[in-house]
Amino acid sequence: MEIEETAVPDAYRITPRVWTDERGSFHESFRSELLERATGHAFTPRQVNYSTSRRNVLRGLHGVELPPGQAKFVTCVRGSVFDVVVDVRLGSPTFGAYTTSVLDAGSGCGVYVAEGLAHGFVALTEDACVSYLCSTEFVPGTQVDIDPLDAQLGVPWQLGLTGEALMSPKDAGALSLERTAQAGRLAGYRECLAHYAAKRPPRA
Repeated sequence: MEIEETAVPDAYRITPRVWTDERGSFHESFRSELLERATGHAFTPRQVNYSTSRRNVLRGLHGVELPPGQAKFVTCVRGSVFDVVVDVRLGSPTFGAYTTSVLDAGSGCGVYVAEGLAHGFVALTEDACVSYLCSTEFVPGTQVDIDPLDAQLGVPWQLGLTGEALMSPKDAGALSLERTAQAGRLAGYRECLAHYAAKRPPRA
């Protein structure tokens, strides 16, 4: 598989090699040793989530306070989605920057999202199903929600002809990135780097 860093440091796009024949297809979606070697991030899934979404459903932007933090490995296992990762680590050289990817079931492409970053997507097809491998279990009260339509972020969400996103009341009422920072909900860049380093196993 090909693993490449995106415009947001510590977010990576993973493109697997897909084998096809008359029966269908096969690919490796995730291999921890390859991910760690290519990225320097140790990632052990502790929880697996799935969501299904109608076309134009927008989920995000979501993060998790540090601690506990939560890294994610995100793939689309049915349909396709327009995926977005935003750097919301205070003090980061790329604070406020975003990267986008189209994830679809056919390509098997995935995105690794390190702790401290925010993630979201909009469904490009009906009944899109997204899989999330998560490094920590859900802890009530630690999720950080940021307005995905924040004009200062300027994320170019792919919303089709209507231009209207379908969002939960929680996501629609989320604070802007600036106000979320003022509320003290965001992790610091150096704090995140120390967290990444502490997770890495010692080298022999």
